[in-house]
This record gives sequence, structure tokens and C-alpha cells, in this order.
Amino acid sequence: MFVRYALGLVSLACAALGAAGPFDYDNTKPHDLQVIQTESREGGVEVRDVTFSNLRGGRTEAYLVVPPKGKAVRAGVLYVHWYEPPDPTSNRTEYLEEAVKLAGRGVVSLLPATMWSDFEWFRKRTRDQDLENSLHQFRELRRAFDLLLAQPGVDVRRTAYVGHDFGAMFGAVMAGVDRRPAAFALQAGTTSFSNWYLFGPPMKEPARAEFVKALSVLDGPANLAKAPASVPIFLQFGTHDFFVSQDQADELWRSIKSPKEIAFYDAEHKLNPWSVLDRVAWLTKTLRLE
Repeated sequence: MFVRYALGLVSLACAALGAAGPFDYDNTKPHDLQVIQTESREGGVEVRDVTFSNLRGGRTEAYLVVPPKGKAVRAGVLYVHWYEPPDPTSNRTEYLEEAVKLAGRGVVSLLPATMWSDFEWFRKRTRDQDLENSLHQFRELRRAFDLLLAQPGVDVRRTAYVGHDFGAMFGAVMAGVDRRPAAFALQAGTTSFSNWYLFGPPMKEPARAEFVKALSVLDGPANLAKAPASVPIFLQFGTHDFFVSQDQADELWRSIKSPKEIAFYDAEHKLNPWSVLDRVAWLTKTLRLE
């Protein structure tokens, strides 16, 4: 009953948007980008605290990080953060310093807030809404990518999606569904959303099996396998990650048919500074930055 109900809600939502499927959305809606405030960083990099309209009529908070005036824009990156409260980086600030560093090399970055930016999100969410809300969040991330591509000077052939934890899991779906990102760097994602959504009270059968099946549309391996053959993917994992096992990391790795690299770090789920250095180097190479 739960699965039929959840899928029914998705179908109704797609019909309301005039969309063909659960991943599609109305991409004609104006973003109405508004700058709340601007912070100048070393070298003239600008960190703009912005909001833009979302698909449900509200506004999404984000950071838009842009190169110094006079610096040619060469590439764009969408950064999608992790969920690990009470860690202070469990929000759109996670990748901010990395984005500032890349802005000096001509990269425009968008770092949007997500449904899990709220520290209390996991506790407040309900399983009967997990599928619908996850699909909606995915469509919002596609909309955020629209906004990134709309920034002056961004080369659509030199764009990347970077995500950690839930951000990585949505990135795996993006790799299989959206043909616009030219590269993906994904950190500490697991194979299935049900792995994490089932944390908490036990779910009895057959409801549990139906729940897992319904969420399988978002499974990482199946979506990564659909990535275009020309799109490079870089996976990063910690060897002491409580949430992501070696077997799950290997399954994600084996599913990728496009050019791929993988790195493991002596770290937990948060990873470590070495992973940041490797990722920046990989993005520099892959996006052909200065």
C-alpha cells in the first residue's frame, strides 16, 4: 500500500509539471536569482550569498562563488554537501573554501542548500514521504545545475558535479539521468538510499521489501552504469567509514563504464584534507584549468 501510494504521488507531481517521468521538471521557470550579500575574498574572489526560486514556490539558499573581475570564467561546479549533524559543515558551507580556491582558476561554483541542510531533517522525515521527497530533491538539484549553466562565461563542456554522502548519492543519479555535467567527483556515497533511510525503527516485511524496491530507481550502481562513456568519474572513500563498506564502494566502482578513478583514505566518513587536495588536482586536470 505504501509503495503504490508513494509512486502515485510521484506520478501526480510529474503530471502537474507536464513532465514525462519522475526525474523531469519544469525547466522554464525563472530562477529569480537574488543576492543577499557579497563577501570579498583574497585575490578578488566573490562569495555571494544568494537565493533563487524553487519548484515548490519557495526559495533555495545558496552560495555563488565567482572568479575575480577580469579573470576569464572557464568552468562551473555544482557542490552538494553531506549530512552529519552536529558537524558545522553539514550544510552548504562544506565545500566553500574549495570553491574559493577554484574561483582563482576561473571556476564559478554554486553551493545550494538541500532538504538535509536542517540538522533535524532525518529525525523529522517519514518513510512514507522518502521516495517523493528524494525525487523532488533530485529535480531541485537539476534546477540548480540550470542556474549554474546560466552564469556568464561558464563553458557547458567543462562542468562538474561534486557531492559527499547524500550529495554523492544524488550525484550518482545525476550521472545516469542528466547528460550535461562533464565530470563527477563523488565522496563516501553508499549504493542505495534505503541503506540510510532504514536507520531507526525496524520495518516489517513485506513493507520493507516494497520500500527498498520503490527506492531502487535511485540506486547508485544502476545509475552510474548509465553515465555517458565520455564522462570521467572520481570516487573517494574512507577506509574507516562506519556508513559505507568496502563492498559497497567496490560495487559502485564496478558499475562505472566510463573513465574512472578511485581513492581510499585513512579516514572516516568525513574523509580528510588529503582527499580535498586530490579532488582539486583531479578537477584541475579534468576541467583543464590554469
